[in-house]
This record gives sequence, structure tokens and C-alpha cells, in this order.
Amino acid sequence: MGAVLALSVTAAGYDSWSRSLPSPPTPTAAPVHEAAAGSRHELGRKVYNFRCYFCHGYSGDARTLAATFLTPMPRDFTAAARSELTPSRIALALRHGREGTAMKSFRSILSEEELQAVAEFVAREFVQHKAPNTRYHTAENGWPDHERYAAAFPFARGELPLDTPVEQLDGPQLAGRRLFVGACISCHDRARVVDEGPAWSSRPLSYPRMGFVPGQPNTPPPDAVSSASIYAKHEVLPRVAGLSPRGKQGEALFQANCAFCHAADGTGKNWIGQFMDPKARDLTQYDQRSMPAARLQTVIRDGLPGTSMPGWKTVLRPAEIAAVGEYVQRAFFKPPG
Repeated sequence: MGAVLALSVTAAGYDSWSRSLPSPPTPTAAPVHEAAAGSRHELGRKVYNFRCYFCHGYSGDARTLAATFLTPMPRDFTAAARSELTPSRIALALRHGREGTAMKSFRSILSEEELQAVAEFVAREFVQHKAPNTRYHTAENGWPDHERYAAAFPFARGELPLDTPVEQLDGPQLAGRRLFVGACISCHDRARVVDEGPAWSSRPLSYPRMGFVPGQPNTPPPDAVSSASIYAKHEVLPRVAGLSPRGKQGEALFQANCAFCHAADGTGKNWIGQFMDPKARDLTQYDQRSMPAARLQTVIRDGLPGTSMPGWKTVLRPAEIAAVGEYVQRAFFKPPG
């Protein structure tokens, strides 16, 4: 289901995509009710694979890069008991979302038929049968001949820690690690490591990281870091002089919680913010007239319906929300006049 990072798409895009998928074979002798049930199940699969996999994974186990950045993490459907996670409970979460999580309501996005089909699909495919669903790296998903990356698979699967000492790796493993770092790490960034260290901590930084932190000593200029430089430059923490104690508190809270989508410089032009639909708001386009302090705090507290902006009232105290608001206005808003 949805999350702050899950990308919404147009109905036309969904229709075009779903029509491109091969229809499952239907036995000609199957009773009508069985054929209808199969069609409904495959509708649920198509909707899930288009809207829900980003956070919950193609196989419903929430083993995705997006999931590692969400607190609480998306639901692992394969770990739930049948009695605990029924189709009706899943449908309830789809209609209303889950407060305090990144799961938003899909009531305005999915038809009732699609919503019910997804709920039944998740309950049957993942909760009951623990089935693998579809694999991401398939020819249909744009990955022909994925086996050519086989040397990197042990690192992608976590079988070999990425920071294994060189002397402990043989020739094929060293080649596999080079391949993983060069071709796979942008999506498999949360590979297993022995020492998490600061280079692998959860922080809003464009990918691939390569161990560099823009704005810190000994880091090459953004254009030298990676092909993600158009995003990386927006992750440089701005220097705001004259912040009050509350403003400094707001700065720490914003950079720890809000910069993931809105970027460190408040533009929303980082890797995550630009892949959202609608995109994360560019806070530098506002001033105190267009976004008064009271309105800004309301948005932070309650969120924005129809977007991926959640309400922070269950995470931040009122004083902390006020501190974030003060920092946003001071650091990013256009000056008066």
C-alpha cells in the first residue's frame, strides 16, 4: 500500500501499464465463478504491483529500500496470522490509512472494486500462502538477462557483507562487489554490512552515496560525486545566521525528519522529493504572507490531504512543531518585500 515514498501515478498510466501485462491463462472448462475469482485476484495483483510494492515489496515482506527509511516500517504481510490480518482489515487500512504511519488512504485513488481486489489479493497471496508473487528482476519489468549480474547477488541478498575485508574475498567475489557498487547499489543501498558506520546511517542524502557527504571536508564537488549530483547539491545544509534557541531546535528537527522529502535546502529538489507525485513542496517559494505561521504549523501538525505529507502531531509535540515552523520561515521563506 502507500507510503511517503510510494509514487502515485495517473489512471491513464495504470490502465496502459496493466494492459501491457500478459493475462493469466484461464482453463476453458472452469466454472464461471472460478473464472471471475481468478480475474479479481489478478486485478488485485496488478494494482498491488503498480501501487504497493514500493514499500511492501513485490512479495509482501516489506524488504525494500523505502521500508528502511520509514518509522514504523511498512507491514510485513508474510509475518501476519490469518486471524490477525483479514481482507476486511486490509480494506479498512486502504480506505482510511493508518494514523501515525506512512500508510495513507487510497479511497480517492482506487475504485471500490480495485480496493477490495487488493485486500483479498494481499490476504490470500501473502498472509495465507506466503507466495512470492512476481519477481522484480524479470524481462517484463525491464530486466532481460538479469543473470549477468549473478556475481553481485551475494551482496544484494546480504549473504556477503559489503564491508568484508578484501583478503577474505576471492577473485569472483571481488568482481561481484565491484559490480554491486557500480551497478546495483543505487537501489540495493541497504546491503548488509558488519559495521554500519556513519556512511551507512539513515540520513537524507541522494544516491549513490559512495561514502561522500556533500558539504563536509574531503568531499569532492557535487558534480564529481555521482550522476545524482543534480539532487545531491540540494542536500547541503544551509548556514542560517542568527537562529534563536527555538530556531536551532527546529533546524535539528527539520533536518532529521523533513529534509528526507523537502531536501536540506527546503527546495524539495532532492532525489526523493522529485520522485513523488505530487512532488514535495518547494518551501523557498513561500513567504510569510502566502504561508502565515499559523497555517504552516497546521500543515505540519495535520498533513496535507491528497499528498504524501503526513500529519506530525503523533510524532512531534506542539512546541516542536512551532520550532520547525520558525526554522522553515527563517531559513527558506522569501524575505518580506
